[in-house]
Amino acid sequence: MVDIKLQQRQTLQLSAQQILSSQLLQLPMLNLEQRIYEELQENPMLEVVEERKDSAGDVVVESERSDEDDMFDAVERFSKSSLKERSDTPLSGEYGEGRVNFTRESGQKERFFQAVQHDSFHDTLLKQLALHEDVGEREVIIAIEILGNLDGDGYFTEEDAVIIDSLHFNGLDVTDDEVEGVVRKIKFLDPPGIAVRDLRERFLVQLQAASGRYELKTYEIATRIIRDYFDDFLHRRFELLLKRLAEPKEIVEAAVSAIVRLDPHPGIFQDEGGCYITPDFVVSYENGELTAVLNDRSSLSVKVSDRYQELLKNRKAPKEDKRFIRQNILRANEFTSAIETRRQTLLKVIEALMKRQYGFFVSGEERVVPLGMKTIAADTGLDISTISRAVNGKYVQTRFGVFELKYFFSTGLSTGDGDDLSSKVIRQYISDMIMKEDPANPLSDDTITEMLMKRGVQIARRTVSKYREQMRISVARLRKKIF
Repeated sequence: MVDIKLQQRQTLQLSAQQILSSQLLQLPMLNLEQRIYEELQENPMLEVVEERKDSAGDVVVESERSDEDDMFDAVERFSKSSLKERSDTPLSGEYGEGRVNFTRESGQKERFFQAVQHDSFHDTLLKQLALHEDVGEREVIIAIEILGNLDGDGYFTEEDAVIIDSLHFNGLDVTDDEVEGVVRKIKFLDPPGIAVRDLRERFLVQLQAASGRYELKTYEIATRIIRDYFDDFLHRRFELLLKRLAEPKEIVEAAVSAIVRLDPHPGIFQDEGGCYITPDFVVSYENGELTAVLNDRSSLSVKVSDRYQELLKNRKAPKEDKRFIRQNILRANEFTSAIETRRQTLLKVIEALMKRQYGFFVSGEERVVPLGMKTIAADTGLDISTISRAVNGKYVQTRFGVFELKYFFSTGLSTGDGDDLSSKVIRQYISDMIMKEDPANPLSDDTITEMLMKRGVQIARRTVSKYREQMRISVARLRKKIF
């Protein structure tokens, strides 16, 4: 006999509208624009309607545009009065020095972006290679395959067999000698050191390419150091290096200086056309007043054309057509509702951040205060997970630069005065101390800890070590001056 059991379980079920709102909230500006464009292509009921608000709460429809290419050029401002309905309770925090103001600008600002064409780093290398007299179309094809198999730092980590098999698959049979010959040519292009196997080989190639700049003895000793004692050089065991080389200190110093000037990352981080950030907000400070401008280029509304409405009223119209129209109208309304939800959420977050981090927006990074997402969640009435999605990938342009919203959230440490100091400020203290240290006697983590304690910062040595490592600063032993 089958046992029948009664179980009670709690499960979380999200509606399609909630899922869509969450998905749109976490999208950065450019990704959101692409998502809207895709929705416009898929849903014939969704149309772009340009809106203009002369004052908070008044909407004037200026025109309907069907040209999707011009749909994202509006830069709007928002008014604090438009947010009054959702929050009448002032937030606590450091913003008594001035006012936090939200204004809205009527009309549109025309924007023009000049498209700039850049050759990629690979294209630059191929153009150089093609200028060689002994390089023909066959070698260029091999070079394209090699460059396509470099890692992010320009190292050629694949076996020659991988290149040979790939070219064979595309109808070109090559030998190991041909691949190695092209690799050698790529190594000495400008900048030298691309398509090498490791850092040691990169330095040897760069040293050979610049051999004419050094005295013969300096070049020979530098080559010996890289070839035979590279591990000692990397770990700065210079006393041992002097003993093994058995050369005068001045010559070894010149050789080491030549190696230090070599580039471990040649050209890999050159501009490949630019990585552009579109800030979601622009915050300015004038006359004792903070003003936040919402870069809201995604404020769309949906309108169903009269032709579709007439079709719904027509009793003779096919049922399938009516069902298709109704489904897409529902989908369009859900989509624009999700966009508006995203917009209102971002407004709440930036308003709370401006009040909690007022000192930063007025005075700069040294005034950042410790802040947790839980605090902003309490201020806005939103869930912490919603705050996390809202700040992820979103940026604000300030008078001190462009910052991701995540920047404003940090832990804090107590000071002798009983105040909390942001970990970001402490990192800056550590960085400043190391920049001003004596290269011949760099500061240890213990010394930095003592210096911070004298400033009133209650911090442990292991915390100093953690912050230093997060800033990718080497330990004192590796920062010590070579000679």
